[in-house]
Amino acid sequence: MRISRIDLLNHTFTRTVRGYAPVEVDAVIKEAATAIGSLNEEKNALEARLRELEAQLEGHRDRESTLRDTLVTTQRVTSDLKAAAKQEAQVIIEAAHAKAERLLNQCTQRLARLRDEIATAHRVRAQVYMQVRAALEQHLTLLDMTFAEQEATDAMDLTNLTDATDAAPSAAPTSKRAPKSTGNPKQ
Repeated sequence: MRISRIDLLNHTFTRTVRGYAPVEVDAVIKEAATAIGSLNEEKNALEARLRELEAQLEGHRDRESTLRDTLVTTQRVTSDLKAAAKQEAQVIIEAAHAKAERLLNQCTQRLARLRDEIATAHRVRAQVYMQVRAALEQHLTLLDMTFAEQEATDAMDLTNLTDATDAAPSAAPTSKRAPKSTGNPKQ
């Protein structure tokens, strides 16, 4: 179930005689709503960053494809130059080979740089994922601790109320017919 900050703030709980303290519940709801709001903002920012990185990655892929096409074209040109160079002098053949190798080395170096950039983008994405996950787990732990503390406080309040109810009849003067206790302090 997805709940937004507004949904949490606008939600009303039914009231019972022995229910939770409304002030405390309202405070927890406001705190949770603030946390949800900030997490949603952070998630939106991270999603925008992810889209940006994915767009960069797509640009890198396009460049890699262009480089691949350039490499294929270069290889074809090299083959054509070799065929033409065989008919011409040996000097022209050596010049064509040198030029083809330079282009091939440049393309290979550029391809290696692009692969490094892609690997870096993947690492950054993984780091962002881990940071978001850690933040969410930390908030979940905080919520669990807050809930456990509230449960302990409620249990202690119930124990104190039970002790006070049990102590009240022994302090009252005894009569022949003591009223029956229903466990409800208002009776």
